[in-house]
Amino acid sequence: MIRIGCGYDAHRFAPDRPLIIGGVEIPYDLGMLAHSDGDVLIHALCDALLGAAGLGDIGRHFPDSAAEYAGIDSRILLRRVLEEIRKRGYGIVNVDATLIAQKPKFAPYIESMTAILAADLGIPIDGVNVKATTTEGMGFTGRAERWSAPASPGSRTPPARCARLRGNRAVPSTAGPAGHRPGPCSARGGSRPGSCWHRR
Repeated sequence: MIRIGCGYDAHRFAPDRPLIIGGVEIPYDLGMLAHSDGDVLIHALCDALLGAAGLGDIGRHFPDSAAEYAGIDSRILLRRVLEEIRKRGYGIVNVDATLIAQKPKFAPYIESMTAILAADLGIPIDGVNVKATTTEGMGFTGRAERWSAPASPGSRTPPARCARLRGNRAVPSTAGPAGHRPGPCSARGGSRPGSCWHRR
């Protein structure tokens, strides 16, 4: 079974703060005002993963009222979220995220963000997609008052329960667990073949 989550985060700009997005520190004269390091991309991803697993949101697990999370590296939070969803038998298929900001330009840093997220999530680099866009000057993002980042991951249940995929692109073979390979499947009442990770 494939489960999809949706996450969103936004933070105001603040002086004298580092700007960290997707685990990458970006040279800029402003950072994010936040209890942690203010990494909007990773926060949105944490929310999306927790949502896909039915585990609430990032605020429930890492409240901003807790001193232990003050200034914490958001990559630590992401790895803790991953531990929680793995305890429940889920694995990540892919991640798609969008950075929404008027400035600065993110293009030079997206490759590094992608590599960091793939490493922390333990999935192939082609299973992570990070995009960036603007709002063409509209809203609080367009006025450069703050940034936002929606994210959506796909998670799968263990192979024995069938992680059948629909659509035009199956999970890359390198994403499958050891001892499994993709193949045609109409399990779980599916009406058409897809790709699954049943043991063969």
